[in-house]
Amino acid sequence: MNKIVETVPNFSEGRDEEKIKRIVSSLNQHPTIHVLSCESDSDYNRTVLTLLGSPEEMQDALLDLVGVCEKEIDLNTHQGEHPRMGAVDVIPFIPVKNITMDECVGCAKKLGQAINECYHIPVFFYAEAATNPERVLLPNIRKGEFEGMKTKIKDPDWHPDCGTPDIHPTFGALAVGARPFLIAYNIDLDSRDEKIASAIAKAIRKSSGGFQYIQAGPAFLAQRGHVQVTMNILDYKKNPLYRIFETVRMEARRYLVLATSAEIVGLMPKEALVQSLDYYLQANKEAIKAKTLSHQELVELGRRYLLLREFEVTKLVEHYLEQPE
Repeated sequence: MNKIVETVPNFSEGRDEEKIKRIVSSLNQHPTIHVLSCESDSDYNRTVLTLLGSPEEMQDALLDLVGVCEKEIDLNTHQGEHPRMGAVDVIPFIPVKNITMDECVGCAKKLGQAINECYHIPVFFYAEAATNPERVLLPNIRKGEFEGMKTKIKDPDWHPDCGTPDIHPTFGALAVGARPFLIAYNIDLDSRDEKIASAIAKAIRKSSGGFQYIQAGPAFLAQRGHVQVTMNILDYKKNPLYRIFETVRMEARRYLVLATSAEIVGLMPKEALVQSLDYYLQANKEAIKAKTLSHQELVELGRRYLLLREFEVTKLVEHYLEQPE
């Protein structure tokens, strides 16, 4: 049986379209790797790729991708809304089909070692691949970002897992790990006040007393002219989208602000959408189960109830897994 792994490399360029094309074109040398999505954001100044393929071929493709980013991106001149510590900031391995989490941890450690040996970039292992509890959560590693990492990495507690305690002068440092599906989920507010988004993020994230499995923060999107509550949902089964969305809407009301729309960055499992839509269907007394609906019908209900913008069937992992070989 063929093993399939998903990876979601994030690199720190979201404005220069020609540079983004040059970086992504490195994957053309690996035709068996499927680029499911390439999402760039100029406010975040970041691009998120979603890749699917065999673990062996993925290793080679990612090594080439990091090499191109090492040549193309200089973080000394980089600015954006999203926290970052590396030209390629993070690479997670996610088990999809016929592969275990332990195998994904092995993939992460093999790739991290290869990146350091090829490009002299320091690598930290995070999530399931973490070497100590302080490195499980990516924000702990990334705290201080590229600028702060110059001194942080010299602290014995923060020496990298691969490489010497010095950042690469233009690339910075990189986190490589293995994790279950994470849903990158952002909710738009009809306000330009980042303090409001910050207060709502504080109310819902785990680290400040909110929901378990939720990381959240504020962001101002200059291109769109409003703020977002930007989130990672680390376990959608424990805290589903509908619960987060309705809580954000409720918290926003105290500031006389509306949650106008939301977005999924990258892909999401169909199960996560079904789970939330069942809540809304039941609340509206609609005698139908979401799991019986087609992908297109699920997407249309996602737009209706969760206000998901730019949301298509291509956002569902199963859209690709259920395609004929």
